Amino acid sequence: MTEQQWRVEFDAEVTFRNGGSLTVRGFRLDSPGAEPTDDEVAESLVRHLGLLMVGTVEIANRRMIAEPHKGSRGIKVTEVDHPSAARLVDLSHPIREGMTTYPGIPGPEFADHLTREASRSVYAPGTEFHIGKITMAGNTGTYVDSPFHRYAGGTDLAGLPLDRLADLDALVVRVAGDGHRAIDKATLLPFTVTGRAVLVHTGWATHWSTDAYFSGHPHLTADAAEWLIAQGAALVGIDSLNIDGTDGPDRPVHTALLAAGIPVVEHLRGLEQLPASGFRFHAVPAPVVNFGTFPVRAYAVL
Repeated sequence: MTEQQWRVEFDAEVTFRNGGSLTVRGFRLDSPGAEPTDDEVAESLVRHLGLLMVGTVEIANRRMIAEPHKGSRGIKVTEVDHPSAARLVDLSHPIREGMTTYPGIPGPEFADHLTREASRSVYAPGTEFHIGKITMAGNTGTYVDSPFHRYAGGTDLAGLPLDRLADLDALVVRVAGDGHRAIDKATLLPFTVTGRAVLVHTGWATHWSTDAYFSGHPHLTADAAEWLIAQGAALVGIDSLNIDGTDGPDRPVHTALLAAGIPVVEHLRGLEQLPASGFRFHAVPAPVVNFGTFPVRAYAVL
């Protein structure tokens, strides 16, 4: 006996993070069952239409119709033309002596272990080397967080599998300039993130090296993190001070993503140079044992 198929008919009011709204009346979508929730219907609408920068979705007058599925259109994210001919795009901030990455974390200190002058007494005439020393916190510049950063028993930098850090199919979620700090699940719904690096372009990197960088930054929400986990994202990055909000002591995004083994890359830059999708992402730290966070040279291959 053929299982009954259902479609849902509803009205909806969609508001967007960057202004404007969309109203639909009597809209119909395939439904996996006879009793979807309003949240499930809203998610289906956003994904079906490929809506970007969604703020809220209000569902009304929902009714179920017993009829065969009609099929859904594929969601295609519009790509942004790349402004240059370069194949490699650097996405990391340079590390400079004394720089501040995060308030309260000391900047790196540079020193010489072996100067060029001193090395001349060690090597053959005309041969000289410099060996430098650097003292710095792991949270310096553009860096990756491993689960060990949050959890004592979590995977450390040396244990992170390369397939979670290198040669990842990637996409950009653009929210720069929308005027909102919190980036929630609704913003992510149009994107297919399974097995991909999800890079959130907030535009906050323009404040790098200024006091403005350290407060009021954009960040993900707990429901965004749970959705990324459920969808199977491979890595999540952001061009902001922190992937979590820092107005209070809670860090729900770090807590959820790192518990799921999803590396986090913070303080990215240059995401405006990337297309929306169709590129590969790399962010590999040194494999330091019993260490949770370390700088990376993050870059994209177009």
